[in-house]
Amino acid sequence: MYAVITTGGKQYKVSEGDVIFVEKLEAEVDSNVELTNVLAVAKEDGFVVGKPVVEGAKVVAKVAEQGKAKKVIVFKYKRKKDYRRKQGHRQPYTKLVIEKIEA
Repeated sequence: MYAVITTGGKQYKVSEGDVIFVEKLEAEVDSNVELTNVLAVAKEDGFVVGKPVVEGAKVVAKVAEQGKAKKVIVFKYKRKKDYRRKQGHRQPYTKLVIEKIEA
């Protein structure tokens, strides 16, 4: 059984026990989060696609970690003009462990 969910403007295919990294969610570590934007669910008896979401379906996940990704360097440069700008960015993320798919 798996589900296709959307969070943070991205879509994820998840099964029970999966670990995913999503855009930062406002939740405490070791708390449970319900994701209700379920686009599709595949069960033993068939595949259900929502219009746009599946009614009554939700995915329960546990917040394992709040963190930041590796640093990305943004370097702007114009030759012969003595223009250089160096900037770093670390994108915040939330690590989720999928516990249950209810559909």
